[in-house]
Amino acid sequence: MPEVDISPAEADTYAAFAAELADAARPLALSYFRTPLEIISKLDESPVTIADRAIERHLRERIEARFPEHGIYGEEMGVKEGNAFTWVLDPIDGTKSFITGFPLFGTLISLTHDSKPFCGLIDIPATGERWEGGPGGTAFAGAVARTSGCEALADARFYTTSPDMFSGGEIELYSALSAAARMRRFGGDCYIYGLLASGHCDLVLETALQPYDYMALVPVVRGAGGCITDWQGNALSIHSEGRVLASASPQLHDEALSFLNR
Repeated sequence: MPEVDISPAEADTYAAFAAELADAARPLALSYFRTPLEIISKLDESPVTIADRAIERHLRERIEARFPEHGIYGEEMGVKEGNAFTWVLDPIDGTKSFITGFPLFGTLISLTHDSKPFCGLIDIPATGERWEGGPGGTAFAGAVARTSGCEALADARFYTTSPDMFSGGEIELYSALSAAARMRRFGGDCYIYGLLASGHCDLVLETALQPYDYMALVPVVRGAGGCITDWQGNALSIHSEGRVLASASPQLHDEALSFLNR
């Protein structure tokens, strides 16, 4: 994880607060799940619902009450400037899954320091599962989470949320990389990064993501022993372009990067 000047006690405080936020978001999400919802198209044509906005509003209120000096970057309500710390929120990651009743949507919460991810979590309200990542590692269900350690593309279990997210020359790269893996599966949004952190899949490739889509994933994947970067191998930050590659091991990551950039 990126080195930042934060004491262990302070780090524990932030991680515990992130969990409190997820605890608050979960019942709100479930109260709207599989109910009639008004769906609005945003400028990028992605769907947003009243649930997204209600959850983000509640999380912002809690952050502003506890850490008023911190910044906030939310999917639905934009950026509130603050000090070196910024909370990055995706109230419902996988809105298309949410509005179609598919239970693997999640809430993503992360804390960044100087635009770099420090700690983050993936919470899956419908299943009650949660991955929490930080400088001390990644935990799932109260135990240490570790990737599979898969080192070869030919042995890898590949995931992406949807082939539809790739466009132009990306389609050829995605098709070739996924075809070279042992198997490929689709769907899951943030859930598939939790699966990678727990050793159930080995490689994830996605594109056109926003910071609120990937910032929480970085501490989770890295804390479990995996690698997560952009398609050129650069560390992810708030300013990254949104092409994400996550792998179960450095060796697999290097092979996938070589494949993408050959």
